[in-house]
Amino acid sequence: MSEFFLELFTEEVPAKLQITARNSLSDSFTKLLSEKNISFKKKSIYSVPNRLVICFEGLDKEILEKKEEKKGPNIDAPKQALEGFLRSNNIKIHDVFKKKIEKGEFYFFIKPEKKIKTVDILQNSIPTILDKIDWKKSMRWADYSLSWGRPLKLILAIFDGKVLNFNYHHLISSNITIIDKEFEDKTKKISSFKNYRDIIKKNNIILDHDLRKNFIKKEIDKISKKKNIFADISQNLLEEVTNLIEQPNILLCKFDKKFLNIPKEILIVTMQNHQKYFHTFDNKGNITNQFFVVANNKDNKGYIKLGNERVVDARLNDADFFWKKNKSQSLIKQISKLKNVNYFKGLGSYYDKTQRIRKISGLISDELLISKEKIEVASSICKVDLLSDLVGEFPELQGILGGYFAESQGFEKDICLAIGEHYLPTGNESRIPKKSYSIALSLSDKIDSLVGFFGINLKPTSSKDPYALRRMAIGLIKTILDNNKIIKIKDLINYSCQLYLEQNSEFNIKIVQKDLLEFIQERFKFVMKEKGIRQDIIESSNLSFKLDGILKIYKKASTLNKLILKETGKDIISIYKRAYSILKNELNDPASQISGAADPGLFKSEFEKNLYKKIHEIRKDFTSVTKEDDYEVLLNSLASVKKEITEFFDNVKVNDDEEMLRKNRLELLQMLCKTFDNYFNFSRLESI
Repeated sequence: MSEFFLELFTEEVPAKLQITARNSLSDSFTKLLSEKNISFKKKSIYSVPNRLVICFEGLDKEILEKKEEKKGPNIDAPKQALEGFLRSNNIKIHDVFKKKIEKGEFYFFIKPEKKIKTVDILQNSIPTILDKIDWKKSMRWADYSLSWGRPLKLILAIFDGKVLNFNYHHLISSNITIIDKEFEDKTKKISSFKNYRDIIKKNNIILDHDLRKNFIKKEIDKISKKKNIFADISQNLLEEVTNLIEQPNILLCKFDKKFLNIPKEILIVTMQNHQKYFHTFDNKGNITNQFFVVANNKDNKGYIKLGNERVVDARLNDADFFWKKNKSQSLIKQISKLKNVNYFKGLGSYYDKTQRIRKISGLISDELLISKEKIEVASSICKVDLLSDLVGEFPELQGILGGYFAESQGFEKDICLAIGEHYLPTGNESRIPKKSYSIALSLSDKIDSLVGFFGINLKPTSSKDPYALRRMAIGLIKTILDNNKIIKIKDLINYSCQLYLEQNSEFNIKIVQKDLLEFIQERFKFVMKEKGIRQDIIESSNLSFKLDGILKIYKKASTLNKLILKETGKDIISIYKRAYSILKNELNDPASQISGAADPGLFKSEFEKNLYKKIHEIRKDFTSVTKEDDYEVLLNSLASVKKEITEFFDNVKVNDDEEMLRKNRLELLQMLCKTFDNYFNFSRLESI
């Protein structure tokens, strides 16, 4: 058994590109070995900013390629086709033979059994695999043709202790690695992966990114416990920092306490987004002036700590200046300045947008039973923070800073919170606004944006969504569902279209309504799938979909999803499928007269009468004020017809010889199916 080991030494590769490259190398090499039937015992893949490393242990030294019959061109194909077949397989004309198969007569040849060395496969395949790495951003340098994430300087490739010889663009593989990235003339010959790891470890480099991540987290937790603070460790930031360093050293730093008077979001964004630091909280949940820096070297003289503290102080000093300046500038007086800030070409200015939002939120206020005057005030000033220096410095804090400005100027708490939360939710892990004024403003902003971009035909295409409209629609849906609100989305879309027309936008309202309805319906399916609802239930529920009823549809689907594998769910599906299977052919006939109106006067048995009576009992549940929204009760009611339908099928001949009786019994079954359709279209559900 053999060992294959590859190291790619580069200039520092950014964190996200490292992850992409690691995954690409791992998948490509694993696929190659699988296709060639080369087995291995263990795979390892690691990276630090300057090194991408992959190792396979316990590899087969050689494989036996079995004898194989290979099909060539048809015997009537042009001569060039046969010549190409001979050339590609490195054979002569006397090696082929003719053979008739179902599709005609073709040339064939028998590829003989032979042994192939793994080393040969790797040497031939590695350059191709390296070319397949999908760098999201790549560069070329000097006069070289190679396009790579960052300049590739050295390729170390070893198989069974010997160099794998191949060329990759301007580079030649070797058994040499660079020991110190700062002094690239310091090199070392490598004989095995163990030898390589020992050298790397001796230089205090943690090669395994998972080990680095765990080390960072444990060290931060350990120091936090000693200092009686809590570090807010964002997993995304931890992942990024892990891939930015190779010799992690955790430093606890401080900034001036006077900056704690600035909104905490500014402190967090400064440390987390701009500087890649981990901020901390005290036991009461208040942000502290202490933060963690993950350095890439030891800080024996304290220079690294001091440097990072100075950087943060400088940034926060600017933020403090802008905060004091901006919070005192009247939001009301600045509204008219939004006329000079373009929202989007064809959609007017931000002033135009706030006027539309103000009217939409006023309409929503009636449904949420909130003050129309207060929500209109919030709508009018919700975009004014875009004029501030602070939002220019911290664009990710749009809305949030507006809420703080409103608070400092004495606006009511509901108004301030609505402004601060009106962009929410901003992603899958984002908070959902919970207060009524926040919900109203968030929905109004999203409706206006969706209608606007669909109105100027900038809806998403395939995987491209430059204006995040999918995320916006999902946020709209989640806000409604998570807050258990019945919102007439269709009316809001129609009203929003009308508002754009009043501002001289030329929208085709019918097309916008149709396209946006379909778009929201697809996002609704996505949300239900994300919440663990079965695909067949999603498809069934969407046949009943109405834009104003997403809360009702979601609750119905969730309840059915909960009961589908229980006795109730099994009974419902079996009852419906049995009745529907008899009706299906009849209903598919355009000339069918089956409407679901059975005549009790034509019943010949108690079993027909009992089923008819039971159907009417179930229908009462669907019209009962106390039961119409209790979906578990309704499903149990549907399942309760099991006794009557079983006795009906056991004792009644549906396809009776007498046409009138046959039709009436089919009408009875259609009555049953239509009753079930009051809940969902159960024909789309899979049998269990």
